[in-house]
Amino acid sequence: MKLVVAIIRPERLDAVREALESVLDEAGSYRLTVQKVEGHGRQRGQTEYFRGTPVQSKLTTKVQVTIGLNDRYVEPAITAIIRAARTEGGGAVGDGKIFVLPLEECVRIRTGERGGSAI
Repeated sequence: MKLVVAIIRPERLDAVREALESVLDEAGSYRLTVQKVEGHGRQRGQTEYFRGTPVQSKLTTKVQVTIGLNDRYVEPAITAIIRAARTEGGGAVGDGKIFVLPLEECVRIRTGERGGSAI
């Protein structure tokens, strides 16, 4: 089992969600959580205006998509995220990152079921 964490542009969320639905089996292969996050990489922040004065923000708003997956679905999910989150024309700074972490255990609270079947 793996935990895939993707940090993407907010405007690409619907495309990423649709791409994941097209390659993953909704009946039981993954679960998805989405949250708004702020941070910076190479993109840094953006210039905003406060009372007519430009202010450089140090953080950029992104969306974090977290997906619990059984091992056989990891590569199709990564490929789908890259395809959907990449800016047209070959990508751009700020398109995001994908992190893949080992997922030691998953427990379904309702039934107590554990492991890959609990995903």
